[in-house]
Amino acid sequence: SFSAGTQLKDRINPDAVRLMKELYGIDMEKTQRPKLLKELPPDIDVVITMGCDVECPYLPSKRREDWGLDDPTGKPDDEFIAIIKEIESKIQSLKAELSAS
Repeated sequence: SFSAGTQLKDRINPDAVRLMKELYGIDMEKTQRPKLLKELPPDIDVVITMGCDVECPYLPSKRREDWGLDDPTGKPDDEFIAIIKEIESKIQSLKAELSAS
């Protein structure tokens, strides 16, 4: 899986980095970096847009979903964690659905 955006940031959201490390032991700074959509591979199976009040450009894919999430940037940890947990739940559901087909 890949993550990318339409505007290049100088770093991954520090709250996301911190909370992913605390909740899951994942050090995003070791495995991820900010990148643009043009860096994604050309043959994408599934595109997930997060919503977050951002208009996403079209990316060709076999399947596309918009999860319509709120942007947790600058919100208290409990709200940020709620979004993380919602993403986790949606990933698990998508995984089960894709495995069944």
